[in-house]
Amino acid sequence: MRILGIDPGLRVTGFGVIEQSGSKLRYITSGCVRSGSGELAARLKVILDGLAEVIEANRPQQVAIEKVFVNVNPQSTLLLGQARGSAICAAVIAGLPVAEYTALQVKQAVVGKGHAKKEQVQHMVKRLLALPGDPSPDAADALACAICHAHGSKLSGALNQKFKMKRGRLV
Repeated sequence: MRILGIDPGLRVTGFGVIEQSGSKLRYITSGCVRSGSGELAARLKVILDGLAEVIEANRPQQVAIEKVFVNVNPQSTLLLGQARGSAICAAVIAGLPVAEYTALQVKQAVVGKGHAKKEQVQHMVKRLLALPGDPSPDAADALACAICHAHGSKLSGALNQKFKMKRGRLV
């Protein structure tokens, strides 16, 4: 299964694609969509189009995106939410399911503690995916989101088998 992880941002949106085969994770690609400056609508379109290209080129089956946290500045939070909406739209237009994770969940899944620093996330992503160097901070966060989803889907699958789950309910 291929998973696209997205770390949304209005200026820089990180993306990372991994492939999960059983318990093994394999790095496919990662990078950033840079929307620059200018009118908000044009910047949101850059995010939408950039992620659509990533989806077209890499054919993920699932998407994992980081949830927006409440910032000190409400205006920044609203803008980030709009960037996140563009990223979600790129996935939905492609017909892909979208899972959402908090930064705390992502850091817990990748580093083992929810309040890990960015450098710790970068280092663990590098180790877990056997990368030759540290990915950029935005790409690392996106890859971490994809790894979190891969770990969560394994757990979810195991629980579903053990407890006979159907549509999230015990049968």
